[in-house]
Amino acid sequence: MAQVAMVIGAGPGLGAAVARRFAREGFSIGLVARKDDTLAATTEELAKLGANTRSFAADTTDAAAVTALFATARAELGPTDVLVYNAGAFQMGGILDVSPEDFERCWKAGCLGAFLCAREVVPAMVERGRGTILLTGATASLRGSARFSCLAVGKFGLRALGQSMARELGDRGIHVAHVVIDGQIDSSRTRAYAPNRPTHSFLAPDAIAETYWQLHVQPATAWTQEIDLRPSVEKF
Repeated sequence: MAQVAMVIGAGPGLGAAVARRFAREGFSIGLVARKDDTLAATTEELAKLGANTRSFAADTTDAAAVTALFATARAELGPTDVLVYNAGAFQMGGILDVSPEDFERCWKAGCLGAFLCAREVVPAMVERGRGTILLTGATASLRGSARFSCLAVGKFGLRALGQSMARELGDRGIHVAHVVIDGQIDSSRTRAYAPNRPTHSFLAPDAIAETYWQLHVQPATAWTQEIDLRPSVEKF
C-alpha cells in the first residue's frame, strides 16, 4: 500500500505544490480545505498525474469534524504517514479594531486545528515507529508586527506546539518540523496585490515544497526541527 500524505490547507498555492511533490514520489494524497471548490483544481491536476487522491471539505478547527475527516481518510487511503498543516486565517487590524470573534477564529485556524489533526495521526505513527508532521509558519511566528496580532498569536502558538511535539515524539520515530515562510509566496493573489513586483522577490511554491520533501526524507541522525525560507532579496 502506498504511503499517505494529508495536506491540510490544500489551496492552489503552497498546498497544491506540496501535494504534487509527494504525489511524484508515489504517495496517496488527502487534500483538505474548508470548501470543495478550493480543492477542485488541485484534485484535477493530481488525477492527471495518476495520483491516488481524495478531497475532503472540513472545518479543521471543529474537533468532531476532524475526527470524522480522518476516520474517512483512514478508510479510503490508510493511516497517515505525513501530515502537512498549511491552514490559517488572517484578519489585519489593531487591537481595538479586531473583534473577539475574528481573533478567536484566526487563532483556531492557525494553531488549534494543527493540534486536532495531530491527535488523529500520532497514534498510528507511534504504533509504526515512524511519521512526519510538517507545520507551515510565517514571519509572524517570530515577530508580532503592528496590526498583525490575529496572525501572530496563531503562528506563535503553532511554533510552540511544534517544539513541544518534537520533544515528545522525536524518540518515538516521529519527525516534527516547523517551516518559517519569511516572505510572500508567489500566487495569483499576491500577484494581484503587486503586479509589477519581480518574480525573484517571491518564494516559489515548488521550491518550498522541495524543502518539505527533504525534511520528510532526512535521516533521523540529523533532523531539522525548524527552518526558515525566504527569497535572497528579502530583508531579515
